[in-house]
Amino acid sequence: MRIDLHCHSTASDGTDTPAELVRNAAAAGLDVVALTDHDTTRGYAEAIAAVPEGLTLVTGAELSCRLDGVSMHMLAYLFDPEEPELLAERELVRDDRVPRAHGMIAKLNELGVPVTWEQVSRIAGDGSVGRPHVATALVELGVVPTVGDAFTADWLADGGRAFVEKHETDPFEAIRLIKGAGGVAVFAHPGAAKRGRTVPESAIAKMAAAGLDGIEVDHMDHEPETRARLRGLAGELGLLTTGSSDYHGSRKTCVLGEYTTDPEVYGEITRRATGAFPVPGTGGGRGAG
Repeated sequence: MRIDLHCHSTASDGTDTPAELVRNAAAAGLDVVALTDHDTTRGYAEAIAAVPEGLTLVTGAELSCRLDGVSMHMLAYLFDPEEPELLAERELVRDDRVPRAHGMIAKLNELGVPVTWEQVSRIAGDGSVGRPHVATALVELGVVPTVGDAFTADWLADGGRAFVEKHETDPFEAIRLIKGAGGVAVFAHPGAAKRGRTVPESAIAKMAAAGLDGIEVDHMDHEPETRARLRGLAGELGLLTTGSSDYHGSRKTCVLGEYTTDPEVYGEITRRATGAFPVPGTGGGRGAG
């Protein structure tokens, strides 16, 4: 089995629609794919309706978190999307994305970059607006050559000249909310130092004690030595280890199935989840919550 548990669609900052994502996942030879858009479940219905035969869809989300000033992401799998507490927190994070984008645009304008809200809004479409959409605008304007080049101290990286903070959930609260909604919590790309500061291993140990289920180990932003270190840490803490592409369509260079999750780990994730079931086949099955 080939299992990719971290992918994005146009419901957040990917370039594939949810339907295109599941079709492309099947074409890439995947058996299981997870839809984990940022702070939203708006892509679920379209993705579920389009799941091709032979592919299983795992519904999820990537929640924006912050610990001691360090931005981090928490992958939530197979939770009940209608559970009130987690729904309210997702909406709070998502709603703060629009004023944050306006703030980044204002800072860029002060730096002499003629980006506009209309441009960023067009790029975001129906998705939850975020830094990648602003970064894409910078590429369109010729300010930077690629989206990745916008995530530097000169522009949009944490603490960068055009960076603006947004509401982000405390990770311990995120774990509580995910578990309360019947989901499984996995810390996304915890060692991605190229993105900025990372949380210390002591904090991961505390999260494990608070109910964290796993950490994403095999990821394009982890060097081989980082993967080895994280795998050892997971073993010490009794955490599951996942692998995934963090696919964003054409917005990033990674491809579907670039890194994958062990089938036994996937089985344990589905065993622990009580909020929703994986969706097999052609959009039928037991649904997503």
